[in-house]
Amino acid sequence: MDGLALHNFSSPGLQPFSLELQPGQCITLSGPSGCGKTRLLRAIADLDPNAGTIALADLPRNRIAPTDWRRQVGYLPAESHWWGEKVSDHFADQDSAELEILLSALGFSSEVMNWEIARLSSGERQRLALARLLIGNPKVLLLDEPTANLDQENIGRVEALLTQYRTEHHTALLWVSHDRAQRQRVAQAALRFHKDTLESEPWS
Repeated sequence: MDGLALHNFSSPGLQPFSLELQPGQCITLSGPSGCGKTRLLRAIADLDPNAGTIALADLPRNRIAPTDWRRQVGYLPAESHWWGEKVSDHFADQDSAELEILLSALGFSSEVMNWEIARLSSGERQRLALARLLIGNPKVLLLDEPTANLDQENIGRVEALLTQYRTEHHTALLWVSHDRAQRQRVAQAALRFHKDTLESEPWS
C-alpha cells in the first residue's frame, strides 16, 4: 500500500496489533491517560523500542535511513521542543511562500519569526511546532493532542489546516484526541485503547 502499514506491531506495555493508514486518511486515537497513546506514536516514529513490521509505501523501515524515516513520518509531541532563542532559529526556510501560508492559516503574521521563544504561550508554541513540522512535507503525521492548549478559534484553525493539508498533500494522519466531537469532525475512522489493546471506536 502507499501509506503506512503496521503488522503485529508492538511496544513495551502494548499488545501487538496491525493497522493500515491510507494516504489522505485521518484515524484518531483515544483512551484514558497513561494507556499508551504517546508510547504508540513514539514507537511508530522510531523514538521508542518496538517490535513487529512497519512499512511506508511498501518500503520496510529497515530499508529507510532513520533520519529519512523521521522526516517522512513526522511526530508532533504534546509538548513541543525549542532550542534557539528566537522563532526564526527553528525554521531553515523562513522566506518561503509555503511557510507564510501556514503561518497565516494558524493565525500568525511573518513577524512571528522575530519573536523570542520565551514570550510564546503554550498554545502559540504548539501552533508554531505544527508549522515547523508541516513545512517539511511529511507523508505521515503523528499528532499527540495538537489542540489541547488552544482556544476554540485556534482549535478551528488547526483542524481546518490539517484537513486541508492531508487532502491536498495526501498525507496520512494518526491523531490523538480526547474530544469525541473533534474525532467525528476530523477523522474517517477512530481507534481507542481498551486496557492494553486497540479496538475500533463506533461513531454512533
